[in-house]
This record gives sequence, C-alpha cells and structure tokens, in this order.
Amino acid sequence: QLELITPFQLYFNPELIFKHFQVWRLITNYLFFGPVGFNFLFNMIFLYRYCRMLEEGSFRGRTADFVFMFLFGGFLMTLFGLFVNLVFLGQAFTIMLVYVWSRRNPYVRMNFFGLLIFQAPFLPWVLMGFSLLLGNSIIVDLLGIAVGHIYFFLEDVFPNQPGGGRLLRTPSVLKAIFDTPEDDPNYNPLPEERPGGFAWGEGQRLGG
Repeated sequence: QLELITPFQLYFNPELIFKHFQVWRLITNYLFFGPVGFNFLFNMIFLYRYCRMLEEGSFRGRTADFVFMFLFGGFLMTLFGLFVNLVFLGQAFTIMLVYVWSRRNPYVRMNFFGLLIFQAPFLPWVLMGFSLLLGNSIIVDLLGIAVGHIYFFLEDVFPNQPGGGRLLRTPSVLKAIFDTPEDDPNYNPLPEERPGGFAWGEGQRLGG
C-alpha cells in the first residue's frame, strides 16, 4: 500500500522464474496475502496461531524437522502451482499448517465463531466452506489440504503401516544448523562456566 513494491513483482509466474531468472518469486508469492482487510487478518491470525502450536507441540525440540516441513510443503505447492492458475500460495501454506495440526490433534474440540462445534480434523474443511461463502476460490484451500495430507501421510501414517517406513528424512545439514546438540550428562563444567562464576563457599548454608 506504500507503493514501494507491487504484487506484480511478487506473484508466482513460471515463465518469469525459469526464463527470466526472477527466482525471488519462488519465495515472495508466499508472503503476499492481499491488501489489509478481513482476509489478510484472517490469514495472519491462523498462520501465527497454528505455526506456533505446531512448533511448541509436535515439533518441540525438533526445529530442523519443522523447517524441513516448510521446505517440503513449499516445494510441493510450487510444483503443483505449475499446473493450476494460482499466483499467490500463502493462503494454501496456512491451510497446510492447519491440516497437519488438526490431524495430529484429532480429539481437540473446536468452536468456530460460536456457530459450529466440531473435532479438529474437520477444521480445514470448515475453513474451505467459509472461504467459499466469502466468494473465494477453493482451489487454494484444496491445494493446502492436499499438500498437508501428503506430508501427514508420509510422516505419521505410512511409517506405522505393515511394510511401511520413513520416506521423509530431515537432511543432516538442517539438523546441524537448527538443532542444538544435547548436553552431555557426564560433563562437569569448569568453575568459571557455572552460573555466578566461581562457586565460592559451595555447600555452605546460611545459619547452618
């Protein structure tokens, strides 16, 4: 809205990406949610809420796996975006996060604006219906649901099936960057590394 940059410089366009090397569009098309309004705020709230709940829930202590889910989901959406007429994929990414969270929390009861009460796995479909009522295309929601389901199936369902296995493995380079190494339980820190510096008078109790 400040006219410093326009949506035409951000949207997903395979021809501009691969023929004119405007590779930033692979990322920027996820960052635009339209002008500030109800749809923009709706997406911001859901993106923040469910991204945070995933990070603090099933991905707690697994930052590299969390980042890998972002990369895997973004890759699939970009791939599917070559075959559908979508220029911004940010809302689909939000729906993907909602879908993964909802499937991993199947017994959570949801209250949608005080009108509907349902179990969490129905949330992505309720949002799709709400989007349809607002006159938006449901292709975006369906894309997010499809990518979310693929990730959930490969990560949570298929490894537990007879003859199944883990097909998605977080690259070691991501683990090296994002996951902090576990503390060695046998490590005895030097005095200067302890909280408060040197442990003067360690083991003494006041008044003892």
